[in-house]
Amino acid sequence: MTPLRQRMIEEMELRNFAPRTVALYVENAARFAKHFGKSPELLGEEHVRQYLVYLVEERKLAWGTYNQALAALRYLYRWVLKRGDVVRDIRGPRRVRRLPVVLSPDEVRRFFAGVGSYKHRMILMTAYSAGLRVSEATHLRVTDIDSERMVIRVCQGKRNKDRYTVLSPVLWEMLRHYCWAARPVSFLFPGRSPQQPVSASQVQRACKVAQAAAGIDKEVSPHTLRHSFATHLLEAGTDLRVIQALLGHSSPQTTALYTRVSTKLIGGTPSPLDLLSRSSNGQSQGRG
Repeated sequence: MTPLRQRMIEEMELRNFAPRTVALYVENAARFAKHFGKSPELLGEEHVRQYLVYLVEERKLAWGTYNQALAALRYLYRWVLKRGDVVRDIRGPRRVRRLPVVLSPDEVRRFFAGVGSYKHRMILMTAYSAGLRVSEATHLRVTDIDSERMVIRVCQGKRNKDRYTVLSPVLWEMLRHYCWAARPVSFLFPGRSPQQPVSASQVQRACKVAQAAAGIDKEVSPHTLRHSFATHLLEAGTDLRVIQALLGHSSPQTTALYTRVSTKLIGGTPSPLDLLSRSSNGQSQGRG
């Protein structure tokens, strides 16, 4: 390990960065150095600009992946190399905001029926039932399930925040049977080693298989179930502030996105043309 890499890791650990963020930033910094065959200490503003153009024009990276690389280089030069002037004038791309994919309740039922593995089905049902991110679901421990208060404790979710979310009575019964059969000790959904959680990539692959088995045309990922959880709660009349707390969103604007994908809210809203038509019919009846 190079001294620069070690210093970068130590700086992020001092700031309590999540292990996944540390790994992503270090990996992106290493790719930048490899691209030029030199240490970032010997590279400057023009090298950063050239590399970002390369990522966009030749690698054709998705916005999220490109932004990770940009964030890593900004952190490297600002806080590790103390050369913030190198990245001072570099701006990120304007974010393309797309509406999330949401499954209907019937599609959710078909999807779960298409999950062959008992453990994978329980992970995905837990993610949907509680609105969990895939990393939050895979890292649940047995002790995080609080059946006395009927809540699930999410430890160190996004941005290292803890929160509680709902424990469905239906899910609790399913988890009781699962625990009796699987006998988890530490992690609720262990991987090959009982001391390690099942990998997120395994759960993502299970989603793809279940999507095909269920004959669902939409792209389904574990995060699709989180979006569906929020939308279905909203359509059932749950207050947006409650949904925000369950999802762990910092901003209510993030949660408000689901008002734009709820077909029940959108489809149940009368068009001005309908109101105009009703008004015209009322006037006609009055004249009659």
